[in-house]
Amino acid sequence: MQIQVVKSKIHRVKVTGADLNYIGSITIDEALMEASNLVEGEKVSIVNINNGERLETYVIKGNRNSGEITLNGPAARKVQKGDIIIIIAYGILDFEEAKTFKPSLVFPNENDNSLT
Repeated sequence: MQIQVVKSKIHRVKVTGADLNYIGSITIDEALMEASNLVEGEKVSIVNINNGERLETYVIKGNRNSGEITLNGPAARKVQKGDIIIIIAYGILDFEEAKTFKPSLVFPNENDNSLT
């Protein structure tokens, strides 16, 4: 049997932009992507702490150490600049492997989205 588990999580990061006129996705600072073990194009769930919205989209790589977290396309209607969100990616593992799997969890500075 296989189950879906949390693979990666960026916990409580500040939205720096919302671009309605972009194709779609979430742009994430490359340093945050690496720290949380996310790859470009990966499906993620977004949870908005400020308004309770939940949505799914895919990751686009942003400039390294920029702190960028931009929701693009229709997702831009679900957030506002300054909102605090959680970004979660899931993986499918065998049941026994899932018992010992350790996800990549990142807790950035909420003021500037840095890793320090």
